[in-house]
Amino acid sequence: MAKKLNITPLHDRVIVKPAAAEEKTAGGIIIPDTAKEKPQRGIILAAGPGKKDEPVTVKPGDTVLYGKYAGTEITVEGVDYLIMRESDILAIL
Repeated sequence: MAKKLNITPLHDRVIVKPAAAEEKTAGGIIIPDTAKEKPQRGIILAAGPGKKDEPVTVKPGDTVLYGKYAGTEITVEGVDYLIMRESDILAIL
């Protein structure tokens, strides 16, 4: 988050930086890259203004949980992000 993101989401969409996938299990077993699950947690980097009469409730810097298949993956300058609707967000941590 050192550099400013040059993408502005529209309406009720947000841009999320997904958290890194787990490297080890609770028991200490190292997970290979092919078996890692897609993370379901991330940090909001930018949020649109919301729909008419429905402002966006999340703000940049919030850590959120989202659905497993939520959003569209995009790559900007070699960094992966997700762009999704606010309704795809399940909880703010």
